[in-house]
Amino acid sequence: MKGSDKFKYKLQTATVVEKLIAINVLVFVLFYLFRTLTFLFQLPSDFLLEWFSFPKELGEFIFKPWSIITYSFLHGGIWHILSNMLILYFSGIYFLNYFSPKRLLNYFFLGVIMGALVYMLSYNLFPAFEATGRSYLIGASAGVMAVLVGIASYIPNMRVRLLLIGSIKFWYIAAFIVALDVIQIPMGNAGGHLAHLGGAALGYTYTKQLQKGNDIGAWFEKIMDSFAAMFQPTERKAKMKTVYRKTSNKKSAAAQRKSSFSKKLDKDEKQKQIDAILDKISKSGYDSLSKSEKDFLFKAGKED
Repeated sequence: MKGSDKFKYKLQTATVVEKLIAINVLVFVLFYLFRTLTFLFQLPSDFLLEWFSFPKELGEFIFKPWSIITYSFLHGGIWHILSNMLILYFSGIYFLNYFSPKRLLNYFFLGVIMGALVYMLSYNLFPAFEATGRSYLIGASAGVMAVLVGIASYIPNMRVRLLLIGSIKFWYIAAFIVALDVIQIPMGNAGGHLAHLGGAALGYTYTKQLQKGNDIGAWFEKIMDSFAAMFQPTERKAKMKTVYRKTSNKKSAAAQRKSSFSKKLDKDEKQKQIDAILDKISKSGYDSLSKSEKDFLFKAGKED
């Protein structure tokens, strides 16, 4: 297999989490290569950061509305991007066992948007920020927190193993990271920590609404589908000659109703099995599942 074929294969088989991480890393590398070149030639470089980062001022945001998304792909340093991508990878693995890739993107980008709005509102509402000059928000943390808290709210009692700590409930991990953001607000980067909390709140609310049967991110998924459709190549469809056949409509209609009914039964039975397994997880943890139950849950998550 050629190098280009291997790359295409890896790209096609990569999960949505791996693709998000790859995009973030690629943007990070390109951005710092640009900064290196501008440093060597003593050229201005801040304009690129300001063009894609999210501002605290509404007036400035109006002239660059794309920044409410693009800011999440910019990072301030190695530790910044490394910590975000590690948490995204960790939480994303569990997330994709229960939800579809499209829903993960819903959580991530809606978390990014909510984090930006909380950031802007905070800087224009709280007296602590009155003397602050120009300020910008960068980083994927709000989206990452939405994914982490979202899946932790869905499987709070699942036990995961961490190095040096051992087995711990999933929601403990999310609660600890949220608590870190709260206590660090007075210590510096207050706007960033508030944005993280905005993403966390979105993740928690999204999951709780899903459990009630409400998909609050369905509208955003439709926008993403419409946007993706703009870049799909149009295929020429061969002209087909329509042939009408007179057959027994009674038999075909009965067969269709029978097929539709059996599909509905299969879907209902599958949902009952999923609910039973999730109840077992909430009571006894993920480790209590049998191998067949884990496999069934994994396959169900892939098919959503």
